[in-house]
Amino acid sequence: VQLQASGGGLVQPGGSLRLSCVASGNIESINSMLWYRQAPGKQRDVVAFIGGGRTNYRDSVKGRFTVSRDSAKNTWSLEMNSLKPEDTAVYYCNAISRNGGDLGWGQGTQVTVSS
Repeated sequence: VQLQASGGGLVQPGGSLRLSCVASGNIESINSMLWYRQAPGKQRDVVAFIGGGRTNYRDSVKGRFTVSRDSAKNTWSLEMNSLKPEDTAVYYCNAISRNGGDLGWGQGTQVTVSS
């Protein structure tokens, strides 16, 4: 599975961005998708999960971020609203197989929230 992430950029506090992760290859093997972020000097943390008809979010983004899938376009998206400076990070998508195996990572897209 190959993943192509895009959609990052510079946005003011309170603004919005929509990240996309387009998958190619053995799409049928993808059971779920995780979105991670990594800020400078910090560990990579899970931000959101979508799979098996469920979604889940880390507490700090609940109510502001929404993860979705467009099966027709093989695209997973992360809609981010009410962005805060602490959301600044490189964001990655990560495809997971039915047995929990790592199928691959997107290349990362930079999100910077600053006035």
